[in-house]
Amino acid sequence: MTTFADKSAETSSAAGYIALDERWSTHNYHPLPVVIAEAEGAWVTDVQGERYLDFLSGYSALNFGHRHPDLVRAATEQLGRVTLTSRAFHHDQLGSFCRELAELTGTEMVLPMNSGAEAVESALKVARKWAYRVKGVAENQAQIVVAGSNFHGRTTTIVSFSTDDEARADFGPFTPGFVVVPYGDAAALAEAITENTAAVLLEPIQGEAGVIVPPDGYLAEARRLCDEANTLLIADEIQSGLARTGTIFALDHERVTADLYTLGKALGGGIMPVSAVVGRADVLGVLRPGEHGSTFGGNPLACAVGRAVIRLLSTGEYQQRSTALGAHLHERLSELVGNGVSAVRGRGLWAGVDLAQDGLTGREASEALMKRGVLCKETHGHTLRLAPPLVIEERELDRGVDALAEVVGMR
Repeated sequence: MTTFADKSAETSSAAGYIALDERWSTHNYHPLPVVIAEAEGAWVTDVQGERYLDFLSGYSALNFGHRHPDLVRAATEQLGRVTLTSRAFHHDQLGSFCRELAELTGTEMVLPMNSGAEAVESALKVARKWAYRVKGVAENQAQIVVAGSNFHGRTTTIVSFSTDDEARADFGPFTPGFVVVPYGDAAALAEAITENTAAVLLEPIQGEAGVIVPPDGYLAEARRLCDEANTLLIADEIQSGLARTGTIFALDHERVTADLYTLGKALGGGIMPVSAVVGRADVLGVLRPGEHGSTFGGNPLACAVGRAVIRLLSTGEYQQRSTALGAHLHERLSELVGNGVSAVRGRGLWAGVDLAQDGLTGREASEALMKRGVLCKETHGHTLRLAPPLVIEERELDRGVDALAEVVGMR
């Protein structure tokens, strides 16, 4: 019979931990072969004591780095008080969290949830309810226009309007009511909007697609078209928001305001799953008791951590760091174009790096970077996504880019 000691010996190496993961956990991810045991700031340490520079930040969930002391303190203090009441009762963190988040984002009302996908689902439900109750769309006729190559989550409804075959295959039948148009094509967007359109849902910058920045003027035109048609504009800022691009919202760069925003990832500071829909009170106000909810949404622990995140953002320090360090990152990355890299895109501390088609795949480059002490992840074949935590130092950015330059063959 296998004993606990035997198991401990079996998992004493990275290979052992990975073998156990692959035996017992569902294979819905393809992680790099590294087993992280500790983390702090921009660095992680594996079970064998090797340190790595984190250039992914949990897909922007770790904007403030690993275990930021202010966030750990907030979580620890709240753990000693109360963690869950459900929304059957009030608790002393919810009101302050909603007010402070509304003030930070310049919005009027907050709907707290848990995951990013849950925030998107909530925004879709609110938009449809608004279309029927306020706009006057006929029952069950509301449509939502979305962009191709989008990524808003992996629920059945959300993958219903994905254009990624891998995300959709064998998960039908799909939820109706969505119209897909090419991202960045304002003419196609204009043609798709009808009297039955409840909302247009867009990522101001598409993350999963490879950190795709839309053409100048596209987001402003989307706003104009929505205004003209009395249609809501929903901005998915789950990856792009909360200082990742140098502003609270990536949409702020275009001086465009959405009716609803979805937030997640960084709102929980890498400690808790915390998400929210924020926006106009007359839109979110269509919900009535019993029509939507979540047992854990807006729980005391999540609100305490979320409030600590808001305090970090309220100083402007992290927006400034993202702007300044992002400029340095993109300057360094631009040096690689033509030397194993075909294109670089992004804004702030967020970049999509297209590798030369005749060179390494994204997966091969990620594995080679891992061997050089830098962790990031590929997307769509030959593209790397870089999203270092906003606490990173310039010399650490240089270390990561130097490793990438070595991997793609420049050095």
